[in-house]
Amino acid sequence: MRVDKNIKFAARQSGFTLIEIMVVVIIIGLLSTMILPNLFNQQDKAFVTKAKADVSKVGSALDLYRLDNFSYPSTSEGLQALVTNPGKPNWTGYLNKIQKDPWGNDFQYQQPGTHNPNGYDLWSFGKDGAPGGEGSARDIGNWDAE
Repeated sequence: MRVDKNIKFAARQSGFTLIEIMVVVIIIGLLSTMILPNLFNQQDKAFVTKAKADVSKVGSALDLYRLDNFSYPSTSEGLQALVTNPGKPNWTGYLNKIQKDPWGNDFQYQQPGTHNPNGYDLWSFGKDGAPGGEGSARDIGNWDAE
């Protein structure tokens, strides 16, 4: 009979109280409010860095196109001229496909450029997908000195 009494006592003592669970939930909430904003900020920085690298990569393909064809593609030919031949005899294929920027938007191309009148402008509208902006929403172009 003594064994039954110990089992009943142990059964009542197992598990967590509501207060203990609430304390853990509050601690997790406080930690997440301190950590998550920093993680999202790092993701924005990574996307901006990738966009700059992508602009540089496509810019290199445009420079190769110019070396082979003696001019950059026109604005109407666009970046698609790097993937499919727009009728140039020296065209050799420069990219397999035109990628989107890290936010899923198309890169913008203009020739002659506003920022580079003797060349071209190549840019991403950034996080907001619209002209202008600040921070990760600012335009990222081949004219950036950063």
